Amino acid sequence: MSNLSSFIKRIRDVMRNDAGINGDAQRIEQIAWMLFLKVYDAKEEDWEFEDEKYESIIPEALRWRNWAHPENQGDGLIGDKLLNFVNNKLFPTLKNLEITPDTPIRQSIVRTTFEDANNYMKDGVLLRQIVNIIDELNFGSYEETHAFGEIYETILKELQSAGSAGEFYTPRAVTQFMAKMIKPQIGETMADFACGTGGFLSSWIKELEEVKDAKGSISNEESEKIYNSIYAVEKKQFP
Repeated sequence: MSNLSSFIKRIRDVMRNDAGINGDAQRIEQIAWMLFLKVYDAKEEDWEFEDEKYESIIPEALRWRNWAHPENQGDGLIGDKLLNFVNNKLFPTLKNLEITPDTPIRQSIVRTTFEDANNYMKDGVLLRQIVNIIDELNFGSYEETHAFGEIYETILKELQSAGSAGEFYTPRAVTQFMAKMIKPQIGETMADFACGTGGFLSSWIKELEEVKDAKGSISNEESEKIYNSIYAVEKKQFP
C-alpha cells in the first residue's frame, strides 16, 4: 500500500459514485464489514498454520480468499452477480451461523459482527472496485499491519462527524494516558463494560507490551497472560 491517505481517498472516490451510500455513517459501515473479512482471513491463515485441524466457521466459498482475491474472479463475480452473492448468500449465511455455548469467541465473532451489518452499495462494479482496493492490503506485512492501525484511527475519528448516526469514542491520547497512570503489570486483568471500539483495551495491551520489553525476556506463560488479561462488553455491534 503506497500510503494511508491514498488508500482512504481511493475508497471515498469510488463510494461517492454509488447511489446506495448516503453519508459517512453508511460509508464507514460498508468499509468496516469488508475490512473485517479481510483481517479475519489473515488471522485464519495464522490459526491454520498453528493448528492443522483448524476449521473455519465460514463456509469455504464465503471466505474472503475464495471470492475476493483477483485470481478467484474467473467465475465472473462482478456487477449483478457480485451483488447477488453478497446480498443473498454472504450476508444471510454469516448472519445466521450456528453458534453454541461451546463455540470459541474467535469464531462466534463472525456472526456477532454481521448481525447488524448491511451492504449499502447498489452498483456491483463499484463494489468490486472497493473489494479489490481492500484486498491490496497485506496483513502478513509488518509495515501494513501497523498501517492498519492508522486506517482504524481514521475511521474512528470520522465516526464522530457522521451526524446523528455517529458514535462517540475516547481519543487514543486519553486512553493511553489512563493506561500509563494505572501502570498495569503482567498477571493483572482489566474489564471495560462499555468498550466501544476497544481503545482502552488496546492501550492496556500496549502498556503490558512495554513492561515485557523492559524485562527483556518473559516466559510463554507470562506472554499468554498479557493477551488474556482483558475482558470487554459492548452493547452495539457496529463499534
